[in-house]
Formats: sequence, C-alpha cells, structure tokens
Amino acid sequence: MAEEARWYVVHTYSGYENKVASNLEKTVENRQMHELIQEIRVPTEKVTEITDSGKRKEVERKIFPGYVIVKMVMTDESWYAVRNIRGCTGFVGPSSKPIPLTEEEVSRLGIEKRAVETSYKVGDSVNIVDGPLEGFIGTVEEMDVEKNRIRVTVSMFGRDTPVELELDQAEPVG
Repeated sequence: MAEEARWYVVHTYSGYENKVASNLEKTVENRQMHELIQEIRVPTEKVTEITDSGKRKEVERKIFPGYVIVKMVMTDESWYAVRNIRGCTGFVGPSSKPIPLTEEEVSRLGIEKRAVETSYKVGDSVNIVDGPLEGFIGTVEEMDVEKNRIRVTVSMFGRDTPVELELDQAEPVG
C-alpha cells in the first residue's frame, strides 16, 4: 500500500450517524478491509443540560449532526464499501468526489490527538515563538497538556500580564 490513510467526511441521513458508523465497522470486519478503512468516528461532546425541573443532566451531543468522519485509504473498493452503507448519502466534496481533510482541519476538529513533548515546565522562562507576542519572554504559570494550552505571565509596559498559548508557541529560554 503506497498511499496513506486520510480523513474523509461522509454525509448521512440525519439521525443515522451511529447506525452508519456501526454498519461500516461490520462491513470492514466482514470484508477484512482493516488496511483500507482504519477508523470511523462520530464526533460528540458532553453537554450539561438543565431540565424543566431544574435538574442538571449530562448528555452526549453530536458535534456535526449528519456526518461521520472516516480515516481510510481511498480506493475503488473502499469508496464502494462506504457509499453503499445504508443511510449514507455520499462523501463531502464537489460532485461527491471525496476530498480529504487537511492536516489543519484534522487538528482543529480534534480528531487525532497529537502528543506534544515540551522541554519546559511550570516555573521555567520561555520565549514566545509564534503569535502576536512573538519575541516576548515570560514565565510558565500553568500547563494543560490535555488541552494543548499553557498560561504564561509576560511583562508588558511594566505590568505582569497572563497570556494563554498553545504548547508549541513557546520554547525554553537558553
């Protein structure tokens, strides 16, 4: 297999997202297509809803109703397998020609979690290497590796100002 798997968006009938995903998983299993169709996702988020009686209830809600995201190697066989799943209306793209998501779209959607290694920790001085504060030096106050965020205190105009950055927007001074 020369081609590598990419993420594609599949359009489904509204409310059929989970059914399409499970049927596609069964098809992959039955036809031994694990190399071609590698992952199937229905992006969801947890939301706290307040009922009429004032009770809080946590529910899982689809982020993109009517869509399933599939990581696959695009071949005639894999295209055919996905297109012929009941409830699937086609791939997202011009005249239903599948267009893969770009790396930027994949990271913005949070489909694939990339582990970011940092060579700094809380309390270290860092140089900001990207964004509007590029070139500033600050002190790391907080790190949240799960959310890919750090809080850095930067001295601007004689005042300490907390700034939220992504992990890769800073590097250790040195």
